[in-house]
Amino acid sequence: MRTPFIAGNWKMYKTVAEGVALAESLRAAFDGLTGMDLAVCTPATALMAVGQALAGSNIGVGAQNMYWENEGAFTGELSPLMVKELARYVILGHSERRQYFGETDETVNRKFKAALAHGIVPIVCIGESLEQNRGGETVPFVAAQIHGAFAGISAEEARKVVLAYEPIWAIGTGLTATPEAANTIIREAIRDVLTELYDAETAQAIRVQYGGSVKPENMAEFIVMPEIDGALVGGASLKEASFGAIVKNALAALGKA
Repeated sequence: MRTPFIAGNWKMYKTVAEGVALAESLRAAFDGLTGMDLAVCTPATALMAVGQALAGSNIGVGAQNMYWENEGAFTGELSPLMVKELARYVILGHSERRQYFGETDETVNRKFKAALAHGIVPIVCIGESLEQNRGGETVPFVAAQIHGAFAGISAEEARKVVLAYEPIWAIGTGLTATPEAANTIIREAIRDVLTELYDAETAQAIRVQYGGSVKPENMAEFIVMPEIDGALVGGASLKEASFGAIVKNALAALGKA
């Protein structure tokens, strides 16, 4: 059985003080929670302070990006060694990184390998545009992203990744894929492809989150889908009330509350 996993992506929000305040409220809200993995992925400036605020709790800390070299003349980047000191997880290939900063399947693959080499759990994001979705191109496009991300990755290494299926058209727009559609895409474009690349056991071991305008009102509908193992939450993760409600609604839907 795959352990459900809900992670908050704070994007470019929260000063250090604001991040610590939110982390402390989340720690209090989720104290003693079992049956689900939780994490918050903070801006780089807040990683250390939020990590200290959550030390010893059941909430992990993640970075939002990482470079693949251990060190060097790469101004503005974070190396795996830097991330490893401060975080357990790292988001790779988020659609905003692909859209605004030139991230490609190749760079995601290089970062993926670097994260694994340093014991960091990668949360690798994949997903299609609205045009691709309406044009019936979702499955081949997402499948190609899977092939690109997992190039040169062994089955043993592959089992350590978390995938986040985030249809680009649903991120921050208020639009969402239907739970049934997301479940089908994850099965056909992700698990079936991973079965071809590796084997059915490996494909079934990898956790896949849904992301894209996740909120308390729709979390239960997604989490009960057999292929969906949690969520990568954007805007709704910025407040304890909404993120807490997402987690509690998911637990209730799974019969773990």
